[in-house]
Amino acid sequence: MTDLTTTVVRLKLSLLRGGLRQSKGRRDAFITSTVFALLFALAQLLGMILLRGQPHGYTVSVVGTGVLALGWAFLPLFFPTGDETLDPTRLVMLPLRPGPLVRSLLVASLVGIGPLVSVLLLAGCVLVPARGAAGWVVAVLALVLALLVCVALARTVAVANVRLLTSRRGRDLAVLSGLVIAVGSQLVNFGARSLGSGGLGRLRPVADVLSWVPPASAVAAVRTASEGSYGVAVAQLAITAAGLVVLVAVWARSLTKLMTAPDGSTLQAASDARAGRRRTRGLTRLLPGGRTGAVMERTLRYIWRDPKTKAAWVTSLAVGLLLPVFYAIQHTGSIYLACFAAGMLGLQMNNQFGQDTSAFWMVAQTISSPRDAYEELRGRALALLLITLPYATLVTVLTVALMDAWATLPRVLGLSLALLGAMLATGAYASARFPYSIPQEGYKNVVPGQAGIAWIAIFGGMVCSAVLCSPVIALVLWLGGGELSWLPLPVGAVYGAGLALLGLRLAAPRTAARLPEILTAVGKG
Repeated sequence: MTDLTTTVVRLKLSLLRGGLRQSKGRRDAFITSTVFALLFALAQLLGMILLRGQPHGYTVSVVGTGVLALGWAFLPLFFPTGDETLDPTRLVMLPLRPGPLVRSLLVASLVGIGPLVSVLLLAGCVLVPARGAAGWVVAVLALVLALLVCVALARTVAVANVRLLTSRRGRDLAVLSGLVIAVGSQLVNFGARSLGSGGLGRLRPVADVLSWVPPASAVAAVRTASEGSYGVAVAQLAITAAGLVVLVAVWARSLTKLMTAPDGSTLQAASDARAGRRRTRGLTRLLPGGRTGAVMERTLRYIWRDPKTKAAWVTSLAVGLLLPVFYAIQHTGSIYLACFAAGMLGLQMNNQFGQDTSAFWMVAQTISSPRDAYEELRGRALALLLITLPYATLVTVLTVALMDAWATLPRVLGLSLALLGAMLATGAYASARFPYSIPQEGYKNVVPGQAGIAWIAIFGGMVCSAVLCSPVIALVLWLGGGELSWLPLPVGAVYGAGLALLGLRLAAPRTAARLPEILTAVGKG
């Protein structure tokens, strides 16, 4: 078992090291993202230390542990992360027993930036309630148990969803998961607003419940031990330990099934493909001819048929609608939150080539000049506009109607169109400059070593898009609600279209020149 654990850990480190050696840009992106993550964790640790002795410090520590565990369970499934834990499906052909393999993978999962950040966050959570020798001893045990539960929970959920994100039958559940994430994010948002108005005391009932739910129960045991209630502290630690045992057992069982049972989820692939052809036959006749129409049809088929792409689109559609509509129903927030729909959908333009995965080499064979690259990018952008343009307009009109602010419609819609054009421009450029691979198998959305590139492409595109929209924002602020308040609508539409065309023109020659690098980057999945 020890030899297997050492081998798996060394293999993980080798994969990470090999990914960083591929290019200087990838190494710099990884270092940058790592530094920011550690700075965030250290800031949180300092904040928790400052909460020692405060009335609501214990509540924050218990609830924070629960939120951290929730993040470990679900965020790696739906967002790009730096988790390089080995995909167990790659070990199917090796003669490994589930028990030793689970222990080895558990130890390997503790290696990386994610576990280090979690250790710092959990250290802050256990420091807040720790008092006396007994409290500090329990704090050390609680830190170890909580970290192991978080990692085991993440691996258990991940193994259960490996087939989901790669199977045709599981695509509907993937879409449902996107909706759950979208709705859940809004619930967290409104919860944060409620805390802002009512204070941290509102979290006390939640903390009382979580104090008996692992891994938060381990943090609660630190306080009970510090108060001298040793029996209760032992019970809470035992609950966390029992939760760890259950998770490891479920993980081992799921791993055994994954590595021994055949995957029958694609048995209906042929019939599904025929149904998909019938559904898209009518749409194909409406698309333009030539390469543009072919690229648009291919892009739309990816959106409909690829589980990961479909889940990302459904999440963006749901969040882009829910956030402005929820605020509008409550008559709170700004009317300009309607622009959130254009921003969320514009993000889908990022990493266009990475979405093709290793199949991009077939597309690359048809690109021999900047003109070919421009037509390819234009077709993809037009396919996105078929969905994003009417949807962003619909969300804007609906938000304005719910808030009964019809006079602001030209300003809000013009700003939305400008933002959409800016997102298409930056997305096209980022696709050529910062491509990254989306694994075809497994639950990750980015391969090891490329997480920093993914985050830079996403957040860099968002910042650049906001800067590009500054002229329209200035125009909206300058005109206000005067007689020319209608002017931002045509200006925003023309300006957004110009930005999109300029972005495609600038990205095309870079795409044609960097085809070998793009192929290398997106072909790692």
